[in-house]
Amino acid sequence: MPDLFDGLAHRPVLYQEIIHALKPARGNRYVDATLGAGGHAWGILQHSSPDGLLLGLDVDPQALALAAERLAVFGQRAILVRASYTQLAEQLASLGWSHVNGILLDLGVSSMQLDVAERGFSFSADAPLDMRFDPANPRTAAQLVNELPEEELARILFQYGEEIYAKQIARAVVQARPVTTTGQLAAIVSRVVGRRSRREDRKRPLHPATRTFQALRIAVNRELEALEEVLPQAVAALAPGGRLAVISFHSLEDRMVKQFFRRESADCLCPPRQPVCTCGHRATLVEINRHPIRPQEDEVAQNPRARSARLRVAERIANDRRGDERGIERSPRHADETGT
Repeated sequence: MPDLFDGLAHRPVLYQEIIHALKPARGNRYVDATLGAGGHAWGILQHSSPDGLLLGLDVDPQALALAAERLAVFGQRAILVRASYTQLAEQLASLGWSHVNGILLDLGVSSMQLDVAERGFSFSADAPLDMRFDPANPRTAAQLVNELPEEELARILFQYGEEIYAKQIARAVVQARPVTTTGQLAAIVSRVVGRRSRREDRKRPLHPATRTFQALRIAVNRELEALEEVLPQAVAALAPGGRLAVISFHSLEDRMVKQFFRRESADCLCPPRQPVCTCGHRATLVEINRHPIRPQEDEVAQNPRARSARLRVAERIANDRRGDERGIERSPRHADETGT
C-alpha cells in the first residue's frame, strides 16, 4: 500500500494524533464527517484493515472527487456521500448502521479550498467573494457584504470573527458597495484596521482582514449552527467505547466543543449548591483530554496552517454506567463543581 504522504499536497492536520485517538481496529465502523481530500480517512481505513468500514461525508464535490480517487485502493470499504455532517443520523440510518466506533470532525476551511482562488476563501489572490463549502448553497459572501444592513454586518464580524473594529469595518464596507471581490474587501479592511491588527503570536502577525474573512465564511456556511446540530447526533451514534474526535481552528468552535463535552461528561446539571439532583441528566461521555491537543513544532513547520488547530476527544460510556441518578443526594464534591 502506498505511503499516505507520497506526493500529497495537502497534509491532514494532527494525523498521528487522530489515529491514536480513534484507535482504528479491524471489523469496526467509522465516520469521517468532514472528508476533505481523504487524508484522515486513508489512515483510518489503513489501520482498520482488512475489513473496517468508513463513511465519508462532505458537501464539496471537488473534495469528494479527490477523496474518491485517493481512497479507491480500499474498494467498497470506503463509502463516500455528498452530504452535510448535520445529516449524520440520516446517513447512518440509510446504511443500517445503528452505531459506529469512531467519528471525526475536522472543522473549518481546508487547505485545498484556500488554495483555489475562485472559491473566494482567501485574500491572497483577487477572486469573487464566494466562500461556500457547498456550491449549492444559495448564499455567498458577496450577498452578505452587499445586502446586509450595516448593524447586522457589524454583528457578524464581531460575533463570528471577534473583530474589535467590526463597526468601523462594516461602515466602510457599506460606503464602498458594491464589493464583489476578495481583493476589494481585503483592501477596505486593511485601510480601516491598518497596523492595529492583533497578533496570534509574536512571530506571525495576522493579516488585517483575517478575522473579517473568518466571520463571513462562518456566516455563509452556518458553521456554528451546524456544529451545534451535529454534536448530539455524533454522541447518539457512538457505540460504548466509541470515540468522537473534533479538530477546531478558532476559539468559538473550540469553546462550543469543550462546553458540550463537559456537559455530557456530568451526571448532574443542577445548580452547584442544590443538595438533591432533580434534572435526571446522566453522563454519556468521558473526556479523554481536558485540554486541547496542539500540533507539534515539526508539523507546524511543514504546514503553517496547522498552528491554530486544537483537538478534543471524548469517549462514549454505557447509558447504565451510573444507574438512575434522578432524585438522589449529591456528594459534597459534586455539589461544589461548577461544570466549567
